[in-house]
Amino acid sequence: MLVFKNVSKSFGEVIALSDISFNIDDGEFVLLSGPSGAGKTTLLRLILRQLLPDSGEILLNDKDIAKLSEREIPVLRKQIGVVFQDFKVLPERTLRENVEVALAVIGVPESEWKERVDHMLSLTGLGNRADFFPSQLSGGELQRVSLARALSVNPSIILADEPTGNLDWDTADSLIELFEAVNREGKTILMATHHKLIIDKLHGRVIELKDGKMVGGEKVTRKKVKTKKK
Repeated sequence: MLVFKNVSKSFGEVIALSDISFNIDDGEFVLLSGPSGAGKTTLLRLILRQLLPDSGEILLNDKDIAKLSEREIPVLRKQIGVVFQDFKVLPERTLRENVEVALAVIGVPESEWKERVDHMLSLTGLGNRADFFPSQLSGGELQRVSLARALSVNPSIILADEPTGNLDWDTADSLIELFEAVNREGKTILMATHHKLIIDKLHGRVIELKDGKMVGGEKVTRKKVKTKKK
């Protein structure tokens, strides 16, 4: 699904990523952890083709992202839903309109907007706030808008860049539960976070970065579920 093969990226003399390799399969929920400056955001920007690697390959659904033509980049981004730490909602538009913008960008016929937006807002617990403006919402609700917008384009993978960074723990906890529900429905999620409580809560697979390098390779920390003997 998503494959990094010996990927490196530098900005002048600063090495952002060094020889990174990992695979993420369809339907996985993977955490990208590490302190600020570890390279997490650079890695996500490479997947979005906002940056090009200096060396190595990045494959999404068997296509080398770095080799895509300018015409193919919008097609790539239609496969990716993105949730940002700072929400990136349009303040002058209602929740419904914020989600509709994403549908317009990828060319979904306007006749399909209402049904799709209603479904996404209902899924994220915002069905009764469709006509609210961002200034009328809490931080947690704004992040749910961001997730609804990401899901509306029916992506094959969701990238979340520190989505709980601006939230208190109770709000962050409820948002993580929403991400888990989305993952159970089959969506692949790669979430960057340095929040230890979130990592401990999810008990999921962790790709850990430090100073642009993978620390100890890929780690699987998911707890085994004991089955009862019949």
